Amino acid sequence: MATHFIQVKQLRRLFFLTLSLFLVGCISSQPFPQGVNVGQPIPQPTVRAPKVGQEWVYQVRNVFNQEVVDTVTERVVSVGAEVRISRSGVKTGSLPDEIQSPWGYLVQDPHWSTPQKFQPIIPAWPPQIQLGFNQFYKTSYQVPGYPDSSYYWGLGMTAVAWEQIQVPAGKFLALRYHNEAPYFQSNDLFRVQNIRAEDVWFAPEIGRWVIRRSSGQYITLGVSWFNPYWEDFYQWELVSWK
Repeated sequence: MATHFIQVKQLRRLFFLTLSLFLVGCISSQPFPQGVNVGQPIPQPTVRAPKVGQEWVYQVRNVFNQEVVDTVTERVVSVGAEVRISRSGVKTGSLPDEIQSPWGYLVQDPHWSTPQKFQPIIPAWPPQIQLGFNQFYKTSYQVPGYPDSSYYWGLGMTAVAWEQIQVPAGKFLALRYHNEAPYFQSNDLFRVQNIRAEDVWFAPEIGRWVIRRSSGQYITLGVSWFNPYWEDFYQWELVSWK
């Protein structure tokens, strides 16, 4: 039984590696953010604590065609038992809030469609902001407004590199980490398998990420992973902060 489990796990890893190479080939013409590797900083940077009024403004682009789809403002509106971040887009208007409790751990994550309320909570960024961090978290989520149903969510988080990265808001020292959510359960029952992945450049100086590049794929009955459906493939870049 143990041997069979190991073989299945190895096959899954091979499957995702093959899929990743296939997808990268499909989008190889799209520019990937290039930072300058600086190694692990000493002493280790500390993450800025949240305060009411802190704000981050992001330009959101479609990675496939580089079209600007929106400009989103995120603002800390309350700090206490929960840290609540209100969000609004120039085009989309009011967006769901992000909720952390404690700071650095997600209770409600509005980044994906649909928003997710986690139980138990999961990290918003690597709890140890240093190279070598690698952890997989298993949790479940509910869709806000629908408390009677919950869905499996698994998230692998790996710290990749410390980089100096340039964005419209300036140059930042950022920890680049990779998130991967394989085989999560979608609230859309027509989806039979789902994966999501993202690369994030987190700048402790501002307590937030300066680039976030996210994509997802899924299949339905009768559809293979050689021709999956795509979710939105967006890149968020910081244009201002305070």
